[in-house]
Amino acid sequence: MTNKELLYIEDALGHEKFMQSCSNKASSQLTDPALSSYMKELEQKHTELFNKFLNLL
Repeated sequence: MTNKELLYIEDALGHEKFMQSCSNKASSQLTDPALSSYMKELEQKHTELFNKFLNLL
């Protein structure tokens, strides 16, 4: 894997980690159960994407 590819994966991991934390924070602050549930689903999706990028290494 080239240096450029590693930098891309590192950047993608950072973005996914950021989206995980944003989704988590939003789901805990929302009072609407449907929206909160949706944000938890998004958090799970970003966790899966994070793990897929991590497995590339």
